Amino acid sequence: MTTQTSQQKPFKRILLTGAAGGLGQILRETLQAHAEIVRSSDISPMAESRGEHDEVINCNLADKAGVAALVEGVDAIVHLGGISVERPFEEILEANIRGTFHIYEAARQQGIKRIVFASSNHVTGFYSQDAEIDAHSPRRPDGYYALSKAYGEDMATFYFHRYGIETVSLRIGSSFPEPRNLRMLSTWLSYADLEHLVARALLADDVKHSVVYGVSANRDQWWSNRHAAHLGFAPQDSSEAFRAKMEQQPKPAADSPDSLFQGGAFTAAGPFDDLAARRQ
Repeated sequence: MTTQTSQQKPFKRILLTGAAGGLGQILRETLQAHAEIVRSSDISPMAESRGEHDEVINCNLADKAGVAALVEGVDAIVHLGGISVERPFEEILEANIRGTFHIYEAARQQGIKRIVFASSNHVTGFYSQDAEIDAHSPRRPDGYYALSKAYGEDMATFYFHRYGIETVSLRIGSSFPEPRNLRMLSTWLSYADLEHLVARALLADDVKHSVVYGVSANRDQWWSNRHAAHLGFAPQDSSEAFRAKMEQQPKPAADSPDSLFQGGAFTAAGPFDDLAARRQ
């Protein structure tokens, strides 16, 4: 078996934002297969560089000049950076909205033509759990976090039509070593399927702006990827192996968000001003 040389890799340098997060730590390793150099960035501390093929740069995505410098010399971007849970709008604004704008502006200035954007299933979180939807279904964001991801998808559309930057927006479900609750039997995305999804998002031809749900081949499906077949994403894992374990958990009440909506508890988080007032 021959070893793949650096000349055979499709990218010289990939930037990975959000590299200190759970999924970022996974992808920091696997992206090495697609680039001579992986430049990892986060506002939080990260593991140190492991050599000349592994760059580490701390950066606040709300800092436009810092992001511009971060993107220099990059061929493609995997953009996971930002707040990944529901938080007050002011926090979401800086990391997720300003930060995503700064990424796209820097990509435009540097002539980068491929971005993989970590969107979220929560952009359609207010659909009921008995609905099957796809990327063409109207969005129903379930919170400020979801609104920021919907904004990112619109940013990707704009930058494709105006500047020719191609993006694959990944509406990631629930990516953990295994599902954590009954809802995740439908939303679970294994790490192996995540790695495959990101690879296809980087390598597929003529993606324009494509939207794909990041979900494994689970038995119970809410999301169809019929409009993303051109990416070649073919998940291999399934949450079914964990069904018996998950069904031992207490079932949520029939009228709880975890029973009603695809977005689960995100649909009921906040309002944060009321929470702050009650703590005083």
